[in-house]
Amino acid sequence: MDFNLTTEQKAIEQAIGQVMSKFGDEYWLEKDTKGGFPEEFYQAMASGGWLGVSFPEEFGGANLGITAATVMMRAIASSSGAMQAASAIHMNVFGPKCISIFGSNEQKNRWLPPIIAGQQKSAFGVTEPNAGLDTGSIVTRAERTNNGYLVNGRKVWTSTAQVADKILLLARTTPKEQCKRGIDGLSLFYTNLDHSTCDIREIDKMGRKSVDSNEVFIDNLNVPAEDLIGEEGNGFRYILHSMNSERILIGAEAVGIGQEAIRRAAKYAKERIVFGRPIGQNQGIQHPLAESWAQLEAAWLLCLKAGHLFDEGKPCGAEANAAKYFGSEAGFTACERAVLTHGGMGYAKEFHVERLMREVMINRIAPVSQQLVLNFIAEQVLDLPKSY
Repeated sequence: MDFNLTTEQKAIEQAIGQVMSKFGDEYWLEKDTKGGFPEEFYQAMASGGWLGVSFPEEFGGANLGITAATVMMRAIASSSGAMQAASAIHMNVFGPKCISIFGSNEQKNRWLPPIIAGQQKSAFGVTEPNAGLDTGSIVTRAERTNNGYLVNGRKVWTSTAQVADKILLLARTTPKEQCKRGIDGLSLFYTNLDHSTCDIREIDKMGRKSVDSNEVFIDNLNVPAEDLIGEEGNGFRYILHSMNSERILIGAEAVGIGQEAIRRAAKYAKERIVFGRPIGQNQGIQHPLAESWAQLEAAWLLCLKAGHLFDEGKPCGAEANAAKYFGSEAGFTACERAVLTHGGMGYAKEFHVERLMREVMINRIAPVSQQLVLNFIAEQVLDLPKSY
């Protein structure tokens, strides 16, 4: 059993580090203050071929799998860019996985190359205001027409919809009351995000300002029949496959942000002199940072295990959820300790740790709450009765 990264994975880390070095503290601080999609960063990643890291070579990808993407996303997040940088390409890395697995050859040829080349951005239209994590309660409808579907409904927390060309859209094609289970009768589409029929309203939020989150009001969006992925009614099963990979990536990103926070805290603790000695000489500073280092290392191994299982085609639901849970907790704790290590200056934007703490909060909330992760593990791993 080898816990070291492969030569290829180390090369990914090094190459991503070179890209991230071109986008430093001031770039991301300005994005955090003023907003605006980080197009320069996005195109730098696209030109290096990184948007296609886990997609088949025949469509322009590198076919390196989710483990390689996990290494990449941690390297991105473990920088000044943190969650702003990770989220700028996050959807393009995991969202289209369901296309590469369940899409037809025609759909793959039509959709994947522009995504990988950075020519098209994608939004993720699943969550709804009155459904939240209860995906079976989605009410956005896709009604059959002569040449496709007519979609009406509302989505929320739809990232990058302000700049996206396409939307991966989950909608109900069969009324819930006609389905055996709530998650039945849902269909998945990848289609044009038509601004003339979609009213997109940005949500002002506490962090990650450069990657927009939105409410999307859909009013008679025409979706061609050829934009349906797989079979009608099986959309939840398709999206679930993407969700496992997303959980792994979210966990790895949280680990990366936490590691960046600990590096900044350790540097500050060596330089900050109080009572004639560096504060890093005090065990009250040392021990919390050392504990977080250990937690982050453990969380990272869990992310790698989950990614390995995913790439092997083995069941990984428990590991993917656990990686998301533990990575997010360890990352947030590390960021909190980094702020506290800086004392009053931790509250100042110029030291950036307060931004890291705001951004890593996302990982504890999305794409699924920590409590639902624990419910899943309790039921699926420990065989305990369902509690809700």
